[in-house]
Amino acid sequence: MPWPSRKRDKGAAADKKEPDAKIAKTEEETPDKEEEEKSTKPPAGSSKSGWKNWKKTKESDSGGEESKITYCHWLLKSEPESRLEKGVDVKFSIDDLKAQPNQTTHWDGVRNYQARNFLRAMKLGQQAFFYHSNCKEPGVVGIVKIVKEAYPDHTQFDQKDPHYDSTSRKENPKWSMVDVQFVRMTKRFIPLSEIKAHHLAHKADGGPLKNMMLFTRQRLSIQPLTQEEFDFVLGLEEEKPH
Repeated sequence: MPWPSRKRDKGAAADKKEPDAKIAKTEEETPDKEEEEKSTKPPAGSSKSGWKNWKKTKESDSGGEESKITYCHWLLKSEPESRLEKGVDVKFSIDDLKAQPNQTTHWDGVRNYQARNFLRAMKLGQQAFFYHSNCKEPGVVGIVKIVKEAYPDHTQFDQKDPHYDSTSRKENPKWSMVDVQFVRMTKRFIPLSEIKAHHLAHKADGGPLKNMMLFTRQRLSIQPLTQEEFDFVLGLEEEKPH
């Protein structure tokens, strides 16, 4: 492939337009601890459509009820601007995806346990926002879909790859990837600043973006979305930019 390990596994780096973001740490700097290896895997969806397979279930626990959310949409961060990592340019924009054979590629290079677990939770046909990150103006630029569920990420075994992991074994690989295919561009670019304004408003009034992981776990390069979050952000493409 012309862009080895180019995906945004460095989603931990703060987006340049995120004024209150913490800087410097990356996902790969997350300590390799047992508790992170066991980080909670989100439940997978079960309905027929990748667009409509979000649900809430109620279950009793010691006489009380807890609401459990199934995440079946995703946000994938990738860097549209050139950046060298161990001598390799990790740039990969949505235009680069569109230029791939069948507009499809593997989403490799993720080296954070929680992000990896999210990859492993993805199901065939589920859809995700393609998010340009670590650039002049980060935000949502398009939609992709999962066309192959999680399987071992070959870059962990390639000593020439910037995401080589000498501790991973082929008989028990640590890292996974999925294949994604371009679906469409959003009708307009939806900037981080606009999504954040809604997030802050929803924190106050209880709107659908109040707990959006883009702001609560902003360093993760792979993030789950509820149906409500996905639908609200997608609906912004129909509105004029503020």
